[in-house]
Amino acid sequence: MASRNQNRPPRSPSHKKVGSEELFSDKRRRIGADKMERQGATGGRIRTPFSSVNNRTDAASEAGSAEPSECDTVEFTKEDVAALLNEKMKKGNPYDNKKKMEQMTDLIKRLKLCVRWFKKIEEGDAQEKQRLGSELEAAQKKCNDIEIELKNMMEELNKRISDLEERIAKEESDKLEADNRYREEKEARNAAEKVCKEKSAELERIQGEKSAAERKANSNEDLYKRSQEYNMSLQQYNSRLQSDLEVAKEAQRKLETEKATAVESLSLARGHNKILQNELATLKASQSEALNEKEKLANELKCLREELKQIRDDRDCQQKQVKNLTAEVAKYKEFTGESCKQLDSLIDKTNALEDTCSSQRERIFTLEQHLATEREKLKMADMSVSETRTVFEDQKRIIRELQDKLADKESQIVEGEKLRKKLHNTILELKGNIRVFCRVRPLLPDDGTGTDMVVSYPTSTESLGRGIELVQNGQKYPFTFDKVFNHDASQNDVFLEISQLVQSALDGYKVCIFAYGQTGSGKTYTMMGRPDAPDLKGLIPRSLEQIFQTSQSLKDQGWKYKMQASILEIYNETIRDLLSNRPCGIDQTRTDNGVPGKQYNIKHDANGNTHVSDLTIVDVCSVNEISSLLKQAAQCRSVGRTQMNEHSSRSHFVFTLRICGINENTEQQVQGVLNLIDLAGSERLSRSGATGDRLKETQAINKSLSSLSDVIFALAKKEEHVPFRNSKLTYLLQPCLAGDSKTLMFVNIAPDQSSTSESLCSLRFAARVNACEIGIPRRQTQTATHHP
Repeated sequence: MASRNQNRPPRSPSHKKVGSEELFSDKRRRIGADKMERQGATGGRIRTPFSSVNNRTDAASEAGSAEPSECDTVEFTKEDVAALLNEKMKKGNPYDNKKKMEQMTDLIKRLKLCVRWFKKIEEGDAQEKQRLGSELEAAQKKCNDIEIELKNMMEELNKRISDLEERIAKEESDKLEADNRYREEKEARNAAEKVCKEKSAELERIQGEKSAAERKANSNEDLYKRSQEYNMSLQQYNSRLQSDLEVAKEAQRKLETEKATAVESLSLARGHNKILQNELATLKASQSEALNEKEKLANELKCLREELKQIRDDRDCQQKQVKNLTAEVAKYKEFTGESCKQLDSLIDKTNALEDTCSSQRERIFTLEQHLATEREKLKMADMSVSETRTVFEDQKRIIRELQDKLADKESQIVEGEKLRKKLHNTILELKGNIRVFCRVRPLLPDDGTGTDMVVSYPTSTESLGRGIELVQNGQKYPFTFDKVFNHDASQNDVFLEISQLVQSALDGYKVCIFAYGQTGSGKTYTMMGRPDAPDLKGLIPRSLEQIFQTSQSLKDQGWKYKMQASILEIYNETIRDLLSNRPCGIDQTRTDNGVPGKQYNIKHDANGNTHVSDLTIVDVCSVNEISSLLKQAAQCRSVGRTQMNEHSSRSHFVFTLRICGINENTEQQVQGVLNLIDLAGSERLSRSGATGDRLKETQAINKSLSSLSDVIFALAKKEEHVPFRNSKLTYLLQPCLAGDSKTLMFVNIAPDQSSTSESLCSLRFAARVNACEIGIPRRQTQTATHHP
């Protein structure tokens, strides 16, 4: 059962109930009434009998232009249409063609009027259907708005009910506190009953007020229960609104069915229009009813607010009463405890005076003892003054001697540092200008389970730590290098072996370290590693950390260093600046409009220094700055996926650090260069499966590495012409391979069976590099000049 008025919230369970069908019929009546009103207001069509059409036939034939106005005022019924279709020609002279033509013209005109009338009726019905649909949507929207408004009101009421609950709980806590205070007051009253008999009447009055407050709290609990019941009725009202919405949707479906019936049978169109008019009037009436309900809800909300205000006033009154009770209890306590406090204060003062007297006696005795002690100390101090002066003179003499020794030691440290640098670089020169280290990576899960390593390490005294053997088709191929790191060697083990070489860059030498090997052999891991993991950092971050730490420690000796970094890659025989502001992957040799841009040309000066024109050079002062530059370069470096490596380096990566150091004490100046290079991996097209861009990259990589091999062969054979210019890589490395640079090459080996051929080629190439002899490294130093 739904409430009698579906658009107003229930106020009490005693409201009358009616069925939802009554609401639907009322809506239909209201729609019809509204339609009739609109027709009367706009001057709607007035039905004209069909017989009047026959009477005005002659007038229609005389004024053909009046046909649209007649169509607007003439209406047809089903019987009129049937009569018009069944009308026969009047009998007369069969040879009077003129009369027959007039009759035919008249019949045609009436048929045209009928056809126009039917079209106009059909258009009016379509417009009426569209209008009714829009009105129905507007009514549904209003219903939804009312439902949302009611939900908001329910939320507001729930919030207010929760506030009332909190306030009632607070009042209950105040009541409990008043009870506790009352019990305390009752105990005080029993204790002081002999003194306060005249206050008994007033206490009885307070008890009466307390009972009144309890009754008021009970009434508040009843009000909370009624609020809960009203909340339940609101929820029921919401469900009834949803059922009414379903009824309205069902009414819409019925309207569509009626409209289809009206199109099929024109005879029922007028009755259907009347029904729609009634429904429109019903909707209007329901709309006005909803407005009335809204006003009623506003009035009810106003009443609730007044009730809430009354509750707040009652609460304030109760709080005032509790405050008065508290003040009365405080007065009673103050009255009964005043005498006791006075007595206690007198006793405390007496005890305090006694304690003060005793403490004063003890303090006088203590002061007398201190006075005697201080007199003895004064005598001892006078005796030790002369001794202290003698010790002070001895200490000053010792300090002067230590300062002289310290100056001598500092000069010895400077000389020792010079000797250390000389011996250190002499040792590196004796080890060879181009040194070769070999590193074998461990087996990886991608190599396949059960795969045996194809390399071994001789244990003889001569080859221990320097030898490696590779097995191919049952035959062993032994090689010997300056150092061999097995598959268990850590990143720290590798760096400890090259740390002295990195130190040479601070001493003013040009140092070059590069990694060579096939794709997937661990070159990038050796050079870069994982910078975010301290134990897995590669040679580049570790070398830079050592340089900055050492440069900081040398400040005590008067050294100041300025460092500049640049990073580039050689991709498809093209130099790319990895620190440029242009987006990664864009051709940097052209601007946006196709005009030639920066030209990265390699130039070597007379001192053997290498310069790349238009290359970005950044001043760096800390390891953090270089780390950010390395991250930027790593994001822009060209990498790709092949069948041999998931993240294969498709370019040669070159990091250059230029170091300029000045000693303010000795006026000595050094200029060193540290080149750290990660070469792209060599690979066979049959194994890598490279196609498209990967194929072009592989061909460019193999061509540059082949040019590097040709340069090594020419140096090993001491030929007059060395083809450094055959590739950008060899031309960039010319000072490192044939100049006065200290060069170290890492050859990286993959120990799996499928990489045996590539590993053997890499080891043979490394052996030729190790056999090359180049010029003696030269330290770049000069005396600093001071400008006025």
